[in-house]
Amino acid sequence: MSRLDELIQELCPNGVEYKPIKNVYRRLKGTPITAGKMKEIESADGDIRIFAGGKTIIDAFESDIPNANITRVPAVLVQSRGVIDAVYYEKPFTFKNEMWAYTHKNKIAVKFLYYVLKNNMSKFREAASGMGSLPQISLKVTEDFEIPVPPLEVQSEIVRILDNFTELTAELTAELTARKKQYEYYRNKLLSFNELIKSGGCQLKKLREIAEYSHKRINAIAMKKDNYVGVDNLLPNKAGKVGSNYVPTKGNLTAYVIGDVLIGNIRPYLKKIWLAYNEGGASGDVLVIHLIDQSVDVKYLYQVLADDKFFNYNMQFAKGAKMPRGSKQKIMDYIIPVPSLEEQRRIVSILDKFDMLTTSISEGLPKEIELRRKQYEYYRNQLLSFPDNKATA
Repeated sequence: MSRLDELIQELCPNGVEYKPIKNVYRRLKGTPITAGKMKEIESADGDIRIFAGGKTIIDAFESDIPNANITRVPAVLVQSRGVIDAVYYEKPFTFKNEMWAYTHKNKIAVKFLYYVLKNNMSKFREAASGMGSLPQISLKVTEDFEIPVPPLEVQSEIVRILDNFTELTAELTAELTARKKQYEYYRNKLLSFNELIKSGGCQLKKLREIAEYSHKRINAIAMKKDNYVGVDNLLPNKAGKVGSNYVPTKGNLTAYVIGDVLIGNIRPYLKKIWLAYNEGGASGDVLVIHLIDQSVDVKYLYQVLADDKFFNYNMQFAKGAKMPRGSKQKIMDYIIPVPSLEEQRRIVSILDKFDMLTTSISEGLPKEIELRRKQYEYYRNQLLSFPDNKATA
């Protein structure tokens, strides 16, 4: 029997009482501040964090915040507009007064509320979806929401367990970030002209000399989730393929085949790039590049085009005011260093390991993080499910 089981058996064997949040926690108000003012007072060295709508977060000095209403105790912020979520924060902070926060005299109770809210976030987001074009919830949604209120000893053990899950996921995410930086470092190094010259030299060819844009078309009727590629709502799958939540039902698309390189061609997706492991169709916002030079390994070409140097080059010639597009002509003028096939494959063998470790949903760190996330959500739901003692009385 676990420590939590022992506590529940001892302190609340017949369930717990459920109460509205407003009856258990003290609600905190924010600060009336405009987006313009936030831009004006933002400072990386600021001692107060300010949360605004969506994912906007800044730091500022308290003396610069007009009519500041600062929270100096651990609290749970309810993000109620745009992005519907809950944030636990312990340091001094404030927030736009369209949101609200909750606190309690006991820090454990505050963290417990955070986990309860996160566990029920789908319900809040569902309530927000019916409030017009911009998702938002009213104060009443959380004020009247009934939560289990077990004894503090039980809350403390639940918080300890969930904190451990959270910490493990954070460690894996930090490792993934570090590996991605390492991947970028080695790709830049291995593909630099100096390194390629040291390894036996290379030819310099324009992309148009070794590849062409796909001229084939495919009807949207043939599209499924795993063989249509748009720039948004991408779904990686276990085969290493890509797909989309949205699938068009009519019109012609650009066809791609196994081994084609697909590049997002509209901001903010200019840095998205995929190597095709299946056959399918792509939207007009995706360029399909088909290799025609047998002296180039397609995985090597993919790594060259995934490098930051190509992204910076593409951005340099992108045109358009709101949603700039890459120049198809300039992209084909991009200079590709082409060493021997043997050297290309040596480089690919090194970078493939990083690619698998940092991007594969079926292997590597992304898989581990996804498994931990599912495990965490399962246990969170189990740990926060209590019988109502009124119903069992």
